[in-house]
Amino acid sequence: MPDNRYDYDRYEEHRRRQMRERRAKQRRKRRIRKRIKWLLTRIIPFCLVVLLIFGLIIFGIVKLIGLITGKGGNEKGNDKVAEESLSGNEFDQMGQPMNSQALEAAAGQFIETGDVSENDMVIRTSDPASDALLQSQGKISQAHTATTDENTSSSFPEKVISSQICLVDMKNNRIVANRDCYQRVNPASMTKVLTLLVAAEHIQNLDDTFTITIDITDYVYKNDCSAVGFTENETVTIRDLMYGTILPSGGDAAVGLATYVAGSQEAFVELMNAKLEELGLSESAHFTNCVGLYDPNHYCSAYDMAMIMYAAMDNELCREILSAHTYTTSVTREHPNGIEISNWFLRRIEDKDSGGEVVCAKTGYVAQSGNCAVSYATNGNQDGYILVTCNSSSNWRCIYDHVDIYKQYISKEFL
Repeated sequence: MPDNRYDYDRYEEHRRRQMRERRAKQRRKRRIRKRIKWLLTRIIPFCLVVLLIFGLIIFGIVKLIGLITGKGGNEKGNDKVAEESLSGNEFDQMGQPMNSQALEAAAGQFIETGDVSENDMVIRTSDPASDALLQSQGKISQAHTATTDENTSSSFPEKVISSQICLVDMKNNRIVANRDCYQRVNPASMTKVLTLLVAAEHIQNLDDTFTITIDITDYVYKNDCSAVGFTENETVTIRDLMYGTILPSGGDAAVGLATYVAGSQEAFVELMNAKLEELGLSESAHFTNCVGLYDPNHYCSAYDMAMIMYAAMDNELCREILSAHTYTTSVTREHPNGIEISNWFLRRIEDKDSGGEVVCAKTGYVAQSGNCAVSYATNGNQDGYILVTCNSSSNWRCIYDHVDIYKQYISKEFL
């Protein structure tokens, strides 16, 4: 405390000035805190909402452009981004593929000697008598053709969206209903039906094993394929690979299966195209991979896929796998309880009123072909039908397209 009045006044003035400065500083801090709080609670959320709306608008525009132009998109398992839409095929006046004919099996194909077990698969020989015996045992497939006639319908329920449709009556080898079924499309993961068929005709021991390599897991990751979930260096059975190729549409299983059978996917694709030739489909179908990834040179028609499924239905092992609703892979160190996998198309359609029973199925998706599916069904007389649909708008709409088409034609045929 100062001793005289003058010093006391100066002291008081200095103290009041300090108090004013402290209060002004506190007011500035409060204003800053208030502004920060206002930014955090008002402006930033508003900006985020605006950015989100703007992003959704841009995404919608991009998707709309993709749907209009047929560009962009991939199958989660299965199919890669396209750069151009697939072109059409040439047809005659009856709507049939031009110059399509069945070709005989190439000379020099062999059959493994020794005892053939229940699950063993062998390839076609050049001996017709042997082929007939093996065919009767369900060991190999034969080429089929289905034709259109005056009774072939092009009428479908209004809610059916698929733009390519082929419904085949297996008993009479005739196309019951057709909508642009000879138009070229990308088959997406329906490709794996042929992958399974070729593998089944070459594999001798389903209990043999195969080790998943880093090249396979990298391929699946790079191409954004759906997968069973096998890991690098995991040793699985060939049976696991075959079920894994179909039920979850596993790219890891399909590439593993191709590598086991032929040494590489490229060599396996040669076998696939040879099988197309054997089935008389090489004029209108050509595959470049075993998974169903998009490639402008990977194509077939809905009719071609129906004939591939027809051949698969002649093969006992293929029929067994394509009809499985669920499967649990073998116990491994990496998966001590195995991996439970499902064919969701079959599980979702089983309680729908389709006029019959859908027994086997395989789905697919690429942007260029939309949601696709090939299925096999029977009616009350146990007559078999194969249905292929392409370019539906969603996986559920694809299922209901099959339900609606089967209900219109299978029950009608039965009645």
